[in-house]
Amino acid sequence: MSTDNIEKLYQNYGILADAKDDISKHEKEYLEILSAVKGSDKEKRLASQFIAKFFRSFPNLAEQAIEAQFDLCEDDDVAIRKQAIKDLPVLCKDNKEHTQRIADILAQLLQSDDTTEINVVTNSLLAIVKSDPKGALTGLFSQIHQSTDSEVTNEIVRERCIKFLATKVKQLGREVINKEAEDLIIAECKKILEDVVAEEFEHIMELLTWSRLGKTPAGKKELVQLVAALAFAPDDWHPEDPEYVDRIIQCSQHALPLFSAQVDSNQFINFFCEYVLPRWDDITTPEGGGDPKLELLKIFAEITEHCGEIEKTQDKINTVYDILMKYLPEAPLENEESKAEKSEEEPKQEESASVPSLQFSHVECALFALHSLCRKAPEALGADAARLKALRLRLQYTARLTQGYIKKLKEVTQGKKGEDANSEENKLKIAALKTTSNINTLIRDIFRTPPSFKSKVQLSFQSTKKAEKEEKQLSSPEGKEKQVQAGQKRHQPITFDNGDDKGSPEKRSRSGDRNLKMYTPPSGKYSSRLNNTGRFSGPNPGRGRGGYGRRDFRNSGAPFRRRSNY
Repeated sequence: MSTDNIEKLYQNYGILADAKDDISKHEKEYLEILSAVKGSDKEKRLASQFIAKFFRSFPNLAEQAIEAQFDLCEDDDVAIRKQAIKDLPVLCKDNKEHTQRIADILAQLLQSDDTTEINVVTNSLLAIVKSDPKGALTGLFSQIHQSTDSEVTNEIVRERCIKFLATKVKQLGREVINKEAEDLIIAECKKILEDVVAEEFEHIMELLTWSRLGKTPAGKKELVQLVAALAFAPDDWHPEDPEYVDRIIQCSQHALPLFSAQVDSNQFINFFCEYVLPRWDDITTPEGGGDPKLELLKIFAEITEHCGEIEKTQDKINTVYDILMKYLPEAPLENEESKAEKSEEEPKQEESASVPSLQFSHVECALFALHSLCRKAPEALGADAARLKALRLRLQYTARLTQGYIKKLKEVTQGKKGEDANSEENKLKIAALKTTSNINTLIRDIFRTPPSFKSKVQLSFQSTKKAEKEEKQLSSPEGKEKQVQAGQKRHQPITFDNGDDKGSPEKRSRSGDRNLKMYTPPSGKYSSRLNNTGRFSGPNPGRGRGGYGRRDFRNSGAPFRRRSNY
């Protein structure tokens, strides 16, 4: 059929369009338009427009018209495909019974390699979601489940459908996504979580948190339960496998914003204390990666802030105590007074050689977690006098080292302006200053008689997390997407390390042979008074992103594995 004939049919139909009694007489002409999808490129483009325009007038030919339009969506010419995709929403604008089917087809078309074509598909999907939210979402979720259940798994379609839901649907807002559509989103997202990979998990959690579940304490509790079901597999916990560790980290990070005074973190605290911390030495550091132990400690410290009334508090405090002792340096046999009497002319190399490695970031997190749990049972820490004595002995030495570090940091950070003040090195030193100040504040409470846990400090990395979040919200949508894909930048853990020099063996502690001194501000070369700077914050290393291969870990206990970003 020639283009001239198609245009003539269009003109004739336009004249008779308002004469309803005569519309049926043009079915033959409409069938000729449908057959034009097999014609030349120009005929195909005209056919696409006219099929959509006259679709509602020929309900008896609806099935044939839809199939003809789908054929055009699969044409070899990208221009014809884009034209047909652009016209698809018209077919269900006034015929909602076709929305689900058309949404399903559009979802499949997201696998295109052409960026401009994907944009056209996305716009068409948005159009039908606005027109019929429930029908369009049903089609999208149907395609997501088919991509998983079918013998030939289409990972690209599933990934891009989930990404569309998490990014574009939220942008439509409550005016488009009504209660019925929201109920569908919640129900279907729960199903998706039964078999999900890392990137998908993040998108689904963003969508569920945006829903009404993220707005009420009851809803947040439900979300916490969902995340916990994915994160914790006590019978299949392999700390030596980085992917299992990463699963715990990622799931816990998504649960953190859900905790509050109404939503406690007990389930997460119980798992950490019963499974993660007791096998601390089995956790391995991947080659070329970050420090998973520091990540776990940061998360654990944050979740203890929202601790409720937990069972077996003494056991949990003892477990955290043991972790803290791993990072506190043993006090040297030589006492403080003899150090103060040393000649000032003694070489600095010899002095620094006796200073042990001190991982301040690890100490801050472990000490904060112990402090938080002890608020629930203030007498627990002092129940064993020998353990409390050993802890105080190490804390006293730690405080002396920390005070010296604070003095040095103040000297190098005070008075800096402009570019020097905003340099990465200076920011790291300021963060270290906040970390060490927090440590000293928490140490003071443990040296009270009896130990008190009333001081309030803000973990040094928390305010930077807040600043990063605000920066993302202020950035453009494109910038947000790039930041999500790139991940957050890791920062160097705060340590006070002198390489392999750990001091001579004879200077290591013999805790039982010394009289324990109560905590006092250091003297001698570290004579400046302890400076309690209150609430502080520092950098948050965030998590990088990689890629997982698919595994159903909810049922089997295996972790989700990363795939490359799309």
